[in-house]
Amino acid sequence: MKTISSLFVLFAIVAGLVAITPAAFADHSEVTVIPASGSGAPGCEETAEGCYIPKEATVDVGGKVIFSNTDTAAHTFTSGAATDETPGEVFNSSLVMAGSSYEWTPTTVGEVPYFCMVHPWMVGLIVVQEAGTEDDGEEIHTDATASGMLSDGTKVSIMTSAPTSGEKMEITVDFEDSEHANYDVMVTQNGAEVLNDMAAHAHEGEGMHETAPLSSSDPVEITITFQGYGINDPKTGPIGEQVVFSNIVPEFGTVAMMILAVAIISIVAVTAKSKVIPRF
Repeated sequence: MKTISSLFVLFAIVAGLVAITPAAFADHSEVTVIPASGSGAPGCEETAEGCYIPKEATVDVGGKVIFSNTDTAAHTFTSGAATDETPGEVFNSSLVMAGSSYEWTPTTVGEVPYFCMVHPWMVGLIVVQEAGTEDDGEEIHTDATASGMLSDGTKVSIMTSAPTSGEKMEITVDFEDSEHANYDVMVTQNGAEVLNDMAAHAHEGEGMHETAPLSSSDPVEITITFQGYGINDPKTGPIGEQVVFSNIVPEFGTVAMMILAVAIISIVAVTAKSKVIPRF
């Protein structure tokens, strides 16, 4: 059992390294917005992340905005502001129950503020741009992808924007072919914490996160701690396992970067019955 466990971990590390793929793709063809956990009560509006994550989302004209309600309370995704006489003129999801989602496709460039009609302290902003451009009209930065693997074979992938001084980094975490994945995500830059999102829930296996504004364009380290599958306790899966990603910005400058997946680093029990713990 000890030998098998060691070989499996070796395989996970190799798989993570092989999966490193700097990729150029439509930067903002699709974005997923989720409510902050517990946003049905005031308080999220005072945090750096805000009540909708990401608080400011960018999408291309003709792209797709997915409003996924991963919270336990029902919310609306309504364009405009609570003070408007006729909110919801651009889009209005009506009441989206926990675990459900709503999609919107923008057709014109511009900024669209939105809020929750049930919880008006929840506000967000959608920035709609022409495909392939940023706000200043320059070519978009190439994002990066990398993958690791949990001991149950689940592929864990991340997509990030390039670390840029003074700007927030967008991070997408994806648990392949999984639903109701619970996890913590921590991001540090030069030892300083820029994101600590605990008890995140990916209803369809994918979650969006946004760091605080970065102090520099130096690489960041991203740690994903898996907290089980399911909505209610007890949750299943290799709870407590971690996948760590360390960013490396190559010589291409700010338009590209690579990510090194360090893979699983935690010690986990193989089964509760056997009480065998692999020692790595």
